[in-house]
Amino acid sequence: MSFTGFKSADCGFSLDVSGMSLPAAAVAALEKRLPAAHAGMVAIEAGEIKNPDEGRQVTHFSDRLSYLESDVYAAVEAFAETVRRDESIHNVIINGIGGSALGPQLLQFAVNGPYWNELGTDTRKGYPRLYFVDNTDTAGLADAKAVCALANTLVVSISKSGGTQETKNNMIALEQAYAAAGLTFADHAVAITMAGSQLDQYARANHWRDIFPMAESIGGRTSETNIVGHVPAALAGIHFAEFVEGAKAMDAMTRVENPAANPAYQLAACWYIAGAGKGDRAMVVVPYSDRLVLLGKYLQQLVMESLGKELDLDGHVVHQGLTVYGNKGGTDAHAYIQQLNDGRDDFFVTFIEPLKDAEHIVIGDGLTMGDYLHGFKEGLASALRAKGRQVIDITIDAVTPRTLGMLIALYERAVAFYAELIHINAFHQPGVQAYKLASKGVNDISAKLRGWIAGGAGEFSAAAAAEAAGLGDSTREVAGLLAKFAANARDFEGHTVKRAFRDGDWVYQIG
Repeated sequence: MSFTGFKSADCGFSLDVSGMSLPAAAVAALEKRLPAAHAGMVAIEAGEIKNPDEGRQVTHFSDRLSYLESDVYAAVEAFAETVRRDESIHNVIINGIGGSALGPQLLQFAVNGPYWNELGTDTRKGYPRLYFVDNTDTAGLADAKAVCALANTLVVSISKSGGTQETKNNMIALEQAYAAAGLTFADHAVAITMAGSQLDQYARANHWRDIFPMAESIGGRTSETNIVGHVPAALAGIHFAEFVEGAKAMDAMTRVENPAANPAYQLAACWYIAGAGKGDRAMVVVPYSDRLVLLGKYLQQLVMESLGKELDLDGHVVHQGLTVYGNKGGTDAHAYIQQLNDGRDDFFVTFIEPLKDAEHIVIGDGLTMGDYLHGFKEGLASALRAKGRQVIDITIDAVTPRTLGMLIALYERAVAFYAELIHINAFHQPGVQAYKLASKGVNDISAKLRGWIAGGAGEFSAAAAAEAAGLGDSTREVAGLLAKFAANARDFEGHTVKRAFRDGDWVYQIG
């Protein structure tokens, strides 16, 4: 068996893997794993439990087959049209994190461009401006509130469980802001969540404007072709059906068992061989389009959260993973290409090139701006190959909802197939849960420390403060909390924390 790439007339899609090192012996060894991996992919769409750790099916592939004919799709389209016609609604804040924010941001940026919010209402055809809050950083929230008059703003909160703390914090903060402005938050609030979740219960109890259901069997990082991607896209006038049809078209091409005729399987095979089945090489994603600048960030989450696992499906410690980073061409040539060309040979590059230019601008000697961009890409690829560096090339006709749907579906399938090859669960995230539990531990320390500050006084080093507060084993955490309290002039029952740098270290004045 040999991998020669893949071509399809649909949107001018092409995959070229000739720049990868694929030794015959490595391909032959991998070939033995392919039937079982394909059977695993068939099992996903057959409805078997493919997230055994959480006892869940995995339905993002199968659900989009019927999504466009569903009552939910029709309800979202009607909702978006109502918002478009409501002249009192000028802005929408999308409140989510991870795939609940990255996917909608990628689609908005790719299709409508980075300056959508600066276009006039007529140019936007009445659709509102879109803003995203995706962290529990008050700076991001303050920036959104600074440009959104709350009376003219809807807030769409996206959380499957309803308990995701970052999203919950932003929702609470915005609810407080609406109340302070004398506005009823529920009239402006929309939820996308799983039926019966904390958010679902809260939204129903408080009579939020709209609630849309999110499937338990679809994870955030694979939710862009479903309700999570649909609501923000529809509110921005994006033809979501075209996006889903693109994903379905790629799904049809990547259900094929023969890897030589399946671009997703070829991608996964290249990843496997390049990284010796352990992710020993990083994946560098370089889209040659300004509008696809978020694609690398999106794929970083999709790939790394799915494949970065300590244990395999049999409970053996394997420490699997595939590191992803990326920029955009040709900006990348002035960012990190120097290292890729001359430095460590510990990566492979994937170039993604839309062929159609947004404008025909001739610079000189008959060359257009687009010609130069293409020349930079081909020159870089040639230079890397000449150095023995490994390269994958993907081309599409243009950046459209359909082509973006195809790319997302391609990588979703490649990730799932790669996970089958290395025998891991791609659809849970125990490492994420571990950090959340660790964060709770810090919050518990904070509660005890705040209680001590409220009744204490004096000057302390971090270690002395930890000892005095009964937190002697948590000096590092105490130092971080005291610094945070001091920087924000927090008041604890009339007591504050101030800090000064003395004799090479920080000291804290409590009182």
